Amino acid sequence: MTQEQPAKRKTFLYLTIAVLAVAGLVAAWSFFPLNQWVESFRLWVRDLGPTGWIIFILVYAISVFALVPGALLTLAAGVAYGLWGAPLVVIGATLGASLSFLSGRYLFRERIRNLIANRPKLKAVDHAIGDEGWRIAILLRLSPVVPFSLQNWALGGTSLGFPAFVFATFFGIIPGTLLYVWIGSLGGAAGAGVGFVRAVILTLGLLATGVTVWLVSRKARRILAEKDIEASEGQESEQSA
Repeated sequence: MTQEQPAKRKTFLYLTIAVLAVAGLVAAWSFFPLNQWVESFRLWVRDLGPTGWIIFILVYAISVFALVPGALLTLAAGVAYGLWGAPLVVIGATLGASLSFLSGRYLFRERIRNLIANRPKLKAVDHAIGDEGWRIAILLRLSPVVPFSLQNWALGGTSLGFPAFVFATFFGIIPGTLLYVWIGSLGGAAGAGVGFVRAVILTLGLLATGVTVWLVSRKARRILAEKDIEASEGQESEQSA
């Protein structure tokens, strides 16, 4: 099996999931009063004011720490706050990631080290970080070779410094966060009944953001492949089969 085949399968899988997700949203919008629910959610969060910001950040941080995928919460931030939800997501995700990193380093370091030793992909990440530190960490954030929540724990078992981890996390997750928040903001705009022109502008902005994220992710994956991190992914898949 060539190294390109697992990557092609993963790309096809992501495209399939994206198509199914869009189809599901269209179907849900047709059969359920989602616009009313979205608008009710917007009004509820807006009425909370700054307290709502704090609650959202804490809930997001806890979900990251508990290894809960944050996609739905990120979309919810876009629905409730529009593009202003992006800073809340970045802060909450960075806070939760930092808690996971510190726990992995000081509470479960031996278990994390054993996990890294038994997984070629994580071992390659560990070796690459030993050579280039935060540069590899930020590339991992831009191109999630390892799932985000798992990265936080795994990186705690590496030689990466905490300040470098926070820096890489905060800035590395911004492109993907903007994409998801923008998608959520489209739902919020629909619920609020904005005009056609504004809806078109938001949609074009979403497409532009998606293309940018894809280009950055592809570049990051290419660099990681040079460090044998992508190659180890295929090896790991074959070993676990």
